[in-house]
Amino acid sequence: MKKSTVIEIKERFDNEVLRFSNLETGQTATMDAQISLELLTCTARAIKPNATDMLDLGCGAGNYTLKMLSKIPNLECTLIDLSQNMLDKAQERVAEISTGKINVIQGDIRDVNLPNNHFDIILAGAVLHHLRTDSDWEFVFQKLFESLKPGGCLMISDLVIQENPAVNEVVWKMYGAYLKQLGGDVYQQKVFDYIEKEDSPRSITYQLELMKKVGFSSTEILHKNACFGAFGGVK
Repeated sequence: MKKSTVIEIKERFDNEVLRFSNLETGQTATMDAQISLELLTCTARAIKPNATDMLDLGCGAGNYTLKMLSKIPNLECTLIDLSQNMLDKAQERVAEISTGKINVIQGDIRDVNLPNNHFDIILAGAVLHHLRTDSDWEFVFQKLFESLKPGGCLMISDLVIQENPAVNEVVWKMYGAYLKQLGGDVYQQKVFDYIEKEDSPRSITYQLELMKKVGFSSTEILHKNACFGAFGGVK
């Protein structure tokens, strides 16, 4: 199947702002969304308790930034997303609770210019699975690494695949059962269809090895449930 273009992905998320604006549930199609939100932000605070600058990559409606600000108030926040509608909502929500500077950038991470050695914390929630080729993945990981201050962290929560096909089949059956419980057969098929068209996930192992390749000094797996994981690395 031909994968969605960047424009098609942008258009879908332009129309999904409300669904991504619930801090209590996160995105319901994502297993353990609340656990991942809490784990990533608690870990980021533990690594960089005196952080001043954070980047929320693929910020959506701002859930990860809001959760991070509940741990470290008034950070300077840089929000990046393909969807201007999402950015507008995220900026509105963040401004309600923070006096820190908010920088908003609409665009594709592959095209956006980032400052070197600038961010203490980078959060990437359910966004990197949109990358397509191995060269895209390495380019983006290198870019994020270079934009972190020494000792800074990249924390990721995302859809992932398993490296062994038999294991992958078992895990995706588990996810299918979760979706069916949420919304029945029709909802399960709807989610699987847009994953097939829109997403190109990689395994946690692939991403941790790539982190080490581009220079991260340490990596951690925080949580995994079926085809979702929370993990990261420290520069």
